[in-house]
Amino acid sequence: MKITERAVAKLANSMRIYAEANARFNELKKVDLEEAIDNLDRAFEAKLEAFHSVYDVDRAVFNYFDHADTALILMLRNAIHHRDHELFSSWNNTMAQDGGPHRFRGAEFLIASHTLVGEAHVGRQLYKAEDFLFRLDPSQNSPALEGKMGALNRSKLLGQLKANLSFNEFFSKARREGYPNKQLYFNVIPLFISAVCRVFRSLRARGVRFVGYDANAYEMHFTDDLKVDLSSLSYATIRIN
Repeated sequence: MKITERAVAKLANSMRIYAEANARFNELKKVDLEEAIDNLDRAFEAKLEAFHSVYDVDRAVFNYFDHADTALILMLRNAIHHRDHELFSSWNNTMAQDGGPHRFRGAEFLIASHTLVGEAHVGRQLYKAEDFLFRLDPSQNSPALEGKMGALNRSKLLGQLKANLSFNEFFSKARREGYPNKQLYFNVIPLFISAVCRVFRSLRARGVRFVGYDANAYEMHFTDDLKVDLSSLSYATIRIN
């Protein structure tokens, strides 16, 4: 139990650090854009690593791959952790590469995000939607196809992505409105919130204590207050002028 409690404390701490990096981002980018982007991306990746630490100590009890949100977060962590491909460059990182956002001048991007129930501020960590397909769908003929999962598990996760997480709806909307796939981005923050809510509720039901300032502060927030509707997507657009 203490091992699990330490993993939960690490995850809660990483979530606080990410929230602080997110809050500082707009001011820091005026001074040093590269540092602002790197701080935010590394803080998000630390959250993924901490989530994986909870999975490592809890997977014998809770099946993380039975649920679309927890399974996809683990897939994203593994993809970014191993980084043997060019997928999952964040929106901020992509826009800041040589030539900046002006190389996309005139393009409009469609952003999809799962919907939080009730009033809550939601940050943005955006990745190309097609990168998830390139990682999971063999019909894409992608050299970055996930090679460590068995074909059945990969197929199961792809089905969860398309149906349970509304990716089919996202791509259908994009086709109807004339967006090319490379201009579709997905905000993973609500998905991460959903995954943490699911795991924290299970841990609390099993009597795991939330030890330490950060874990104690986040316990009620992620077990009672927050809820994500994985069946509902909200949309926004970004036009590069």
